[in-house]
Amino acid sequence: MTNSHTSIAEYFQHFRDRRLVTVFIFGISSGFPWVLIGSVMSAWLKDEGLSRSMIGLFGMVFGAYSINFLWSPLVDRVRIPFLTDWLGQRKSWIFCCLCVVFVATLSMAFVQINEQNLAVVAILALIIAIASATQDIAIDAYRIDILDENETQKISAAAAMATSGWWTGYALLGALPFYAADIPGIAWPDVYLFLAVIVALLIGYVFFAPEPVSNREHIHAQLEQQYQARLRNNACALPSFINRILAWLGVTVIEPLRSFFARNGVKTALALLAFIFLFKIGEAFLARMSIVFYKEVGFSNSDIATFSKLGTAVLTIIFAFLGSLFNSRFGIVKGLFISGVAMAASNLMFSWIAVAGPKLSLYAMAIILDGFTQAWSLVAMVAFISMLCDRAFSATHYALLASLGNLGRTLLSGYSGVIVDDWLHGDWSMFFILTAVMVIPSLVFLFVIRKRLYELEEQFHKGNQAG
Repeated sequence: MTNSHTSIAEYFQHFRDRRLVTVFIFGISSGFPWVLIGSVMSAWLKDEGLSRSMIGLFGMVFGAYSINFLWSPLVDRVRIPFLTDWLGQRKSWIFCCLCVVFVATLSMAFVQINEQNLAVVAILALIIAIASATQDIAIDAYRIDILDENETQKISAAAAMATSGWWTGYALLGALPFYAADIPGIAWPDVYLFLAVIVALLIGYVFFAPEPVSNREHIHAQLEQQYQARLRNNACALPSFINRILAWLGVTVIEPLRSFFARNGVKTALALLAFIFLFKIGEAFLARMSIVFYKEVGFSNSDIATFSKLGTAVLTIIFAFLGSLFNSRFGIVKGLFISGVAMAASNLMFSWIAVAGPKLSLYAMAIILDGFTQAWSLVAMVAFISMLCDRAFSATHYALLASLGNLGRTLLSGYSGVIVDDWLHGDWSMFFILTAVMVIPSLVFLFVIRKRLYELEEQFHKGNQAG
């Protein structure tokens, strides 16, 4: 393949680009909200005595990540008054979303979990989820737009920086609240005050990040003119202001979908959507119950912080760059195959822990394999989805594809606690075996469509080199 000739030296030269540092920081901004309403929230709910089923259902707020494609066209088209002229289209949306996350996180610090306030906590968590899911639309589009169209070889490097940034926010920074929770006198609401400070720092960085240069608005204006011309030539003439509204809606809603299916073909586009949906369902079920599992098996908050947060983050960051190098040299599709097999093996390691008990050596082995899995799968998937996006609609396209991948991680995985409690009657070992089996359909599907995916990958690199 064309991209297999990239040397190791050439690959690491990419990271001297200051734009990739911003991709890393924005990756932190993307991953950190998962701490606020994910691992920390699960631990808080567990300590307050909520059932596994309730904790699992509480994770339904992550459904916002699965449906954010519904409002993603607005991130491409809507200009936020005053802020867009000051910060730019991408940065203005990132700034506003982080401000909402900050206010909701600060509010969480003044809420006590009980039957009366549980609904308030759920609403605040939902607000954070919606703001974060919207922020992700802008951040993913930023990562695509900040690179020139002919900078093909930097796509995997940008994916590695985004992945390592996400895990820095989710795991490295996410370890701090677990250490704090073990300090006498520190309650979970106090922890949320500290987390709000971190969000404030992320807001401050937005002002130092460069805004991507894009001809997106020019393309949208041309498309609107074409829509208006077709509407004027229609036998049923409409007032000009209605034509303008319909043209804006056509470019905002219809054109991104038409562009995606036109670029890839209907059959291939549907196949890609199906694979993306299936790929990480098993991992999602494991992730949703992992904190509950660790605490029930007998690991302490500090053990969880050290292994699942710090350990996973460091390993994921290391493997992210190795996975990115592999993808750069041998192709993204091969990287997806490797990460899928590792994903199933990683889940079986947790089944072993469920049988053997809280042995730190097994915990460490599982975290090493899980870190490899997380890194390679995320880097490969981020680069793969980025490759499929039309830059004129980068926010809409990436959100559409990523939301399908998040669907299993959010809506479906919300029933993970129900499976453990009601179906398996607390049998954690069988639960993790089941999550490993869930990986198989996506690998079969990937094998079936592999030839077409290789063609798409080759066409992408050739097209960019010709540009």
